[in-house]
Amino acid sequence: MDGTIRKMEMADLDAVNEIYNQAVRSKYQTAETEETSLEYRQRWYQEHLSGNYPVFVIEEGGEVTGWISLSEYRKGRGALRYTSEVSFYIRNDRQGQGIGTQLLAFVITKAREIKIKTLIAILLEPNTASIRLLEKFNFQKWGDMPNVAEFDGIECNHQFYGLRIAD
Repeated sequence: MDGTIRKMEMADLDAVNEIYNQAVRSKYQTAETEETSLEYRQRWYQEHLSGNYPVFVIEEGGEVTGWISLSEYRKGRGALRYTSEVSFYIRNDRQGQGIGTQLLAFVITKAREIKIKTLIAILLEPNTASIRLLEKFNFQKWGDMPNVAEFDGIECNHQFYGLRIAD
């Protein structure tokens, strides 16, 4: 089933936050160890609205089932203005069903339109599903920070994947 991808709206805040908190609870999908509050997510959303870094949701049957965002990479560093961090999260019960593929294809096109030249995804090594998705779109591993993340006494690597999208 193909979903409809659109810019996030304030009405999507609860769903976007819950999808992110599912990732927190699942471990290894984000380096966060505590769930985010709606107040935090609202500030995050407002920051995205005020800049050139959109958030998109995918909706299926009237429900938000995933989201993807572009964020400023190394905020305030002018030499990096054409580089953006891409983050994506899919509702747990909809993972592995092509939603990530739809979102990533969409946002790569949008990034080109807003003159982004390079996309960077930062993730944890055990998150193999996201790594496979990135590799499907020709992202390459550009960096590996060994054993810098720890969950319940288990250490893992923090990895940087990049894709040059400039023509």
